[in-house]
Amino acid sequence: MNQANMQGLIFVISGPSGSGKTTLVKNVLLDKLLKNKLAKSISITTRPKRSGERHGRDYFFVSPQDFQRLVKSKKILEWTRYLGYYYGTKKDFLEEKMKAAKHLALCLDLNGAKALKKLYPKNTVTIFIDIPSINELRRRIQGRCAKTKQEEINERLKLAEIELKNSHAYDYVLKNKNLTQASIKLRDIILKEIRS
Repeated sequence: MNQANMQGLIFVISGPSGSGKTTLVKNVLLDKLLKNKLAKSISITTRPKRSGERHGRDYFFVSPQDFQRLVKSKKILEWTRYLGYYYGTKKDFLEEKMKAAKHLALCLDLNGAKALKKLYPKNTVTIFIDIPSINELRRRIQGRCAKTKQEEINERLKLAEIELKNSHAYDYVLKNKNLTQASIKLRDIILKEIRS
């Protein structure tokens, strides 16, 4: 699709596991100044549907075979494998929303952020959610994942260090020391980009 036909912006929010990116996105989606301007992108996944989840609202749930078929036919813009399941961004969903001048928020990893920035350079704004410290991140991960094995915590912390080293590649870096203040800052960044 021609970029000139696309009026919506893609806000890619990244950050280590435990940085608060998902909560921050939920907060800005509920903000009264962004309520009718910003929507959450719906990812496609091969993981099973959880209780209360709906196809087309929470995720697009597909089989691993269907996911691979969509990747081969270039209908998935970016994808990753996490804990044995595939997650990705559907091209038609994203472009349909952007053509209708809808702005979208997505939580993606570094590779996903790079992929969308390369595909839609004029429409993509990347925002990295930074953490106060590795010790604080360790505390957050252990706190929210009480049953998580030490191996997995170590794996997440290793991945966090790689992500932190690449934060300079983002358009904005936002430190999440306080959730309320970080939510306001994220909202302000999004409003500034929409208005410019």
